Amino acid sequence: MESLWRAATGADPKAEDYEGIDFWSNPERAGWLTKQGEYIKTWRRRWFVLKRGKLVWFKDSYVTRASNPRGVIPLAACLTVKGAEDVLNKQFAFELSTNRETMYFIADSEKEKEEWINSVGRSIVQHSRSVTDSEVVDYDSKR
Repeated sequence: MESLWRAATGADPKAEDYEGIDFWSNPERAGWLTKQGEYIKTWRRRWFVLKRGKLVWFKDSYVTRASNPRGVIPLAACLTVKGAEDVLNKQFAFELSTNRETMYFIADSEKEKEEWINSVGRSIVQHSRSVTDSEVVDYDSKR
C-alpha cells in the first residue's frame, strides 16, 4: 500500500483516487491551508477541498470539473487530527496522522484551524472502516 505521504504528495495523483467525487461542487469544507512537502520541507499554500472522505488540494481556488488535484488524502486511512503548534512552533498548525506517518498544515487563523480539525475529524469517523453507517452520529443536526 502506498504511504499517506505518497498518496498525499505524489506529483500526479491517480484519477481513481478521486473518481466519482465532484470536488468542484458543494464541498463539505474548502479553503486555503499551507502544507509541508514530503521530501523538500518547504511550506506551500494550497486550496484544499474536503468531500466524501477525501482531502484534495489544488494550486489555486478556481476549481472546475476539468481541474486536476495536486494531491489526495484518503481520510479513512487516518487516525487522528489535532493541533500541532507545539510540535512545529508555528501558530495555527495542525497535524493529520496515520499509524505510520504525520502530515502538517497551517491555517490562516485559530478559528479556521479549529474548523478544519472538526471537519476532518468528523470525516475520519464517518469514513473509518471500523464504524458502520448506523453508528455515525451527526452532532450538528438539531434533535
